[in-house]
Amino acid sequence: MTLMTVLAAAAASFVFGAFWYMTLSKPWIKAANIKCDENGRPEGGSAVPFALSAVAMLVVAGMMRHIFQMGEIDTIAKGFTSGLGIGLFFISPWVMINNAYGMRPFKLTLIDGGYSTFGCAIMGIVLTAF
Repeated sequence: MTLMTVLAAAAASFVFGAFWYMTLSKPWIKAANIKCDENGRPEGGSAVPFALSAVAMLVVAGMMRHIFQMGEIDTIAKGFTSGLGIGLFFISPWVMINNAYGMRPFKLTLIDGGYSTFGCAIMGIVLTAF
């Protein structure tokens, strides 16, 4: 597993996130209570969340790479299962806690937690495929 693999894993999860949130944009906007303009686009949007997401994907992929090397997770099946577990049992519960204290709808937790779960599974696959 090299730096290029980490970059590829982060990019794969980022691209999946674009697909995930484009597909679920209307329910996500409603659950997150985002104000939209007359065209249905979020008001006051900027590129900052996208840049932060890219950096976060690199951090997560880098740490997953480290964990995978230490745990000898070296097959695609192990990478998928481990990534899925990281997303489902580490990241998604944290998302749920933040949304619960923020009094956000549980639907938002399902959407965001789903991305965390499947995005980490994709990272796991990419990290172990090369």
